[in-house]
Amino acid sequence: MKFQPIPQRNFLFLQGPPGPFFWQLSERLRGLGSSVCRINLNGGDAADWPGDAVNYRGGQKRWTLFIDRFLCDHAITDVVLFGDCRPLHMAAHCMAQLRKIDVHVFEEGYIRPDWLTLEPSGVNGNSSLPRDPDWYIEQARVLPPLPQWPPITASFNRRARDAYRYYSRVWLTKPFYPFYNSHRKGSLFLEGLGWLRKFAVKKREAAKADAVSQKLKNTPYFLFPLQLSTDYQIRAHSPFLHMEEAIEYVLFSFARRAPEATRLLIKEHPLDAGLTGWSSRIRAISRKAGVSDRILHIAGGNLETLAAGALGMVTVNSTSATLALQAGIPTMALGKAIYAINGLTHQGKLDDFWVRPQTPNAEVYEAFRRVLYDRCLIYGGLASESATQTLVESAVERLMGLRLSRWTTCPSDV
Repeated sequence: MKFQPIPQRNFLFLQGPPGPFFWQLSERLRGLGSSVCRINLNGGDAADWPGDAVNYRGGQKRWTLFIDRFLCDHAITDVVLFGDCRPLHMAAHCMAQLRKIDVHVFEEGYIRPDWLTLEPSGVNGNSSLPRDPDWYIEQARVLPPLPQWPPITASFNRRARDAYRYYSRVWLTKPFYPFYNSHRKGSLFLEGLGWLRKFAVKKREAAKADAVSQKLKNTPYFLFPLQLSTDYQIRAHSPFLHMEEAIEYVLFSFARRAPEATRLLIKEHPLDAGLTGWSSRIRAISRKAGVSDRILHIAGGNLETLAAGALGMVTVNSTSATLALQAGIPTMALGKAIYAINGLTHQGKLDDFWVRPQTPNAEVYEAFRRVLYDRCLIYGGLASESATQTLVESAVERLMGLRLSRWTTCPSDV
């Protein structure tokens, strides 16, 4: 798709996902006549951005006024960032709002795979989208049918390579960015060791997941997919400090109220490096709750298939819930989630969910998906070159569309 250059667009790029996406997007915007600036906060940022940039080497206390001056001195009209809960991003977002500067927040897709999220105000628990089912139904009436596009190509090795390149540079260049503290908790070295171990036992875990799946074919079960404790979905948008707290909360509720014949299947997050030792922790909590014979735990398996066969899914606020909603499976969200809407998720207590789960309304979910596709999902991915190129074009279309619409109604802003 071709776009006409739009004058007076000055983009500031902050941190993006590991890999070339932000750089490639900036080059595309430059080609359309926009000006682009970049602030690197660590050596990983610098490695992913081969062009000119400002390297910020100060601490968090100096950042707020630094970013405000930068926004003014460079006449920034748009700030682009990935993830709106990182401390430096939060400060930049607030200062941009004070200056009435547009902020475009990227995040992993609300509906996966094949999509990323791009919202102008915030994502996940910070999204400005309503939680009113009638609003979605009303909005969807004027929207076109959902697009039928081919699946995006993806390679785990590509994501792993990009992540290793980024975080190894963060560690190697720490002396040059002495005050930078990553939003990610934990040790890069230990995480690398965890992944080596995970690759070593991959086949064994896959075989265990297959065996458990076969065992559950004639057994009623609920599904509880784990999330990463380091994810801001847990740290900022849930009542739990760590996934272990969520596990204990869910297991004790299951023990109190779930019918005796049912089982609870706990599935690890596919990007968990395996440092927590969930198997032993889940066994300990299960024994304490008195349901060790009813709890199953796997690290592999097909989440979509498992969700479709479950009596219900319990999640904190994972986007994996959309797999259950798509299949019409009752879903319980324990934290702030964009899909936690009356008519989609169970609106009562978790204790009641085990015995009287509320089934999602297909009309509401269809309307919800159509609004998401229209407002804040962009087609593409980060795990292959073709997927990234598609994502760049989708992002440009959305960014230019937002501005074109606003300028059409407010020419005095030009």
